[in-house]
Amino acid sequence: MTRNNEVGRWVRGIAVVLLVTGASGCSALSFINPRLPPPQNSEKGVLFRYHAASARVVQVAGNWPENNWLAGQAQTGSFRIGEMTDDDKDGVWERYEKLPPGRYQYKFRIDDVNWKDDPSNPQRADDGFGGFNSLLIVK
Repeated sequence: MTRNNEVGRWVRGIAVVLLVTGASGCSALSFINPRLPPPQNSEKGVLFRYHAASARVVQVAGNWPENNWLAGQAQTGSFRIGEMTDDDKDGVWERYEKLPPGRYQYKFRIDDVNWKDDPSNPQRADDGFGGFNSLLIVK
């Protein structure tokens, strides 16, 4: 098969995909996560963001005392520690945390089951379980 025939088959294949999906802009690419910035310090505290469009609950878990990896200071499960919100329903969950200067490790917990490090933060630390925690340095 010649190169032109290969390219033609590839282009026809893409055209079929666009026709089947309705070719309505980028909606066919809705599985692509938006690039979010790493946590940022502001007057309200450190802003954590995580994209999870189909999640019911997202929490930020970390080693600062008020959170204690979702155990909290009182070690109770009577409320959701670190619960994030998605008020505008765009799939991006947010939470502000007042943190004094220091080094912190954190992860996101999605729907009470999945623990994920922050894909927007390249700074990481070994989590002791074969994975990584995201690392945050507050100045």
